[in-house]
Amino acid sequence: MQIAHPFFFAALFSLALSQAAVAVEVRVLTAGAMKEMILALAPDFERTTGHKVMLDNDTAGGLSRRIEGGEAVDLAVITAPVIDALIGKGKLAPGRVDLATVGIGVVVKEGAPLPDISSIEAFKRLLLAAKSVAHVDPASGGTSGIYLTGLYRRLGIADQITPKLVLVHGGSSALLVAKGEAEIAIQQISEIIAVPGVIFVGPLPTEIQDTTTYSAALGAHAKERDAANALIALLRSAQTVSLLRSKGMKPAAP
Repeated sequence: MQIAHPFFFAALFSLALSQAAVAVEVRVLTAGAMKEMILALAPDFERTTGHKVMLDNDTAGGLSRRIEGGEAVDLAVITAPVIDALIGKGKLAPGRVDLATVGIGVVVKEGAPLPDISSIEAFKRLLLAAKSVAHVDPASGGTSGIYLTGLYRRLGIADQITPKLVLVHGGSSALLVAKGEAEIAIQQISEIIAVPGVIFVGPLPTEIQDTTTYSAALGAHAKERDAANALIALLRSAQTVSLLRSKGMKPAAP
């Protein structure tokens, strides 16, 4: 389910502020694609409300396992299907709120020639020519890593690509490019676009792009519901739109 009207979020944010007589710690578990967004908003949120954001991130699969295993959480920000599955299992409270969408992109080391990825064939040529390709390990539950593994098979190049993959178990694969440990990195744009030492080449071609929706829900046993709702309201507010776009994301449809 998606809460639609923007005025709802403004009213909810104001209400949460008026009720926040005591500063609390809000435990937030987020997938990596939304980590930088929440980190950017946290200082203003903390200054305005007095609350403290206690943020931890993991892959979507990792968060699913942790929350299903009983880890305490006030607010979860994960892919929409994972949120829905955890709501269905009674681990998150009903009422999914969609926040943002993001696609997958490519980076190379700063100073390297920008490769052509304007078509499927050009993207395939880049992969086959690259000496090493970094992305998230699908075994860790990373959304982009799982998608890319299937994409290589569909493109008929899995056997050629697999031996030169450099897999990360969480965090940004672009860091490996910046350190010279991989030639290119492919991951959700918000996780690679602002990494120092790399250049964003662009998104995957439209025909093979994978767009993911990131959503929020309260923990089924959240202790700090008002503060968590105030943070959701901020994440859905008009003031976050330019910030989302600067990180390669788009606001989710109302």
